[in-house]
Amino acid sequence: MSFPDAGPADEAPRVRRPAGSALALIEEWLGPLAGRHFLDVGCGRGALAKALTARGAQVVGIDPAAEAIEAARAAVPEARFDVGGAEALPYPSGSFDAVLLLNSFHHVPQHLMAAALAQALRVGRGPLLVIEPLAEGPFFEAMRPVEDETVIRHAAQAAIADFVAEGRANIVRDHVFDDVRRFSGVDAFLDKIVAVDPARAEAARRLRGEVAVLMTRWGTPEEGGVCLVQPHRAVLLEAVGISP
Repeated sequence: MSFPDAGPADEAPRVRRPAGSALALIEEWLGPLAGRHFLDVGCGRGALAKALTARGAQVVGIDPAAEAIEAARAAVPEARFDVGGAEALPYPSGSFDAVLLLNSFHHVPQHLMAAALAQALRVGRGPLLVIEPLAEGPFFEAMRPVEDETVIRHAAQAAIADFVAEGRANIVRDHVFDDVRRFSGVDAFLDKIVAVDPARAEAARRLRGEVAVLMTRWGTPEEGGVCLVQPHRAVLLEAVGISP
């Protein structure tokens, strides 16, 4: 089944991409995970760190939100978590087997995005994997009233393209996939997007009705809920002449 595009091309069907998950792609591109040392940049409350440590990896997470870091420490005591920004990582060069930015790069202030990529490549002795949601798809459309990330998601993709065009990194692998997400209803969906950013809570409450309408329009009904697809792009980068 296909979904329509957003915006002026609303009447045109959107081509459905291969379904996938970030964790499956991480295992495929960076595995085996057991015994390897990863940095999770923009780790939030530790969901990715928990999944990686469960697979035997050693994980350090970093996030600028102190509250999120406290939650991550409680949820994943076997990992290490630090408060800090992606643009100034407090680790020696070559500290990690690989560095991951999962759904976090577009949260870096736009003027600091290039510095964040440089820092991530500096502290990794292996590749940098950036997995980002694109500014399209049913999940994105349902979320837009609460927070429209169109501009910043496009800026994140442009920052990666510029970084590569400047000769500062090479793209090793590049893949776009549909992350299929299922929700029991509008409240479960809003809980999800507010958990990512608690600052969305007031808008989520106020715009609940509008979001419910969009979920009906864009989502695929399933038994017990609705499916909302979010396209993601995964880019595996290797450093070219990055200096500390």
